[in-house]
Amino acid sequence: MYILLNYYIYAKLLYMKHPSCPNCSSDHYVKSGIINNRQRYKCKKCGYNFTVNKLGKKIDDYYVNKALQLYLEGLTYREIERILGISHVSIMNWVKKYNIKRPYNSNYHPTYKILSATELSNYFQDTQNLSGAGVLITELGDKFMLIKWERFKE
Repeated sequence: MYILLNYYIYAKLLYMKHPSCPNCSSDHYVKSGIINNRQRYKCKKCGYNFTVNKLGKKIDDYYVNKALQLYLEGLTYREIERILGISHVSIMNWVKKYNIKRPYNSNYHPTYKILSATELSNYFQDTQNLSGAGVLITELGDKFMLIKWERFKE
């Protein structure tokens, strides 16, 4: 029992993250009460009061990059939401956060298809699919996304 208790305390201390001041990144702080069931700290160096960051759902950077890439390719927020399964509001927030500006060109319209590797090779075997449009292929998990720009017919 004593060994298990010591192991538990050791493991807790080993894996416990100690916060640092978000204002000055100092690790010299004291406890300063509890607010909303979260420990509050006061930095000794700059006097800043802060709480430990709450644990939340963090989306992998791979999906952030893919969402921004698809946005730049001309897809709408809702289309990206349906493809990646990430909220369109999150995508809008990332576009604002990283200050992404999409070039505006009304002569082209992107269409997209999600294909497996064999479907993609079959797609490129047909020469009609290769003429009259630009094509971009990006990995999307175990499948591939083919984005094709076609000119609007006047």
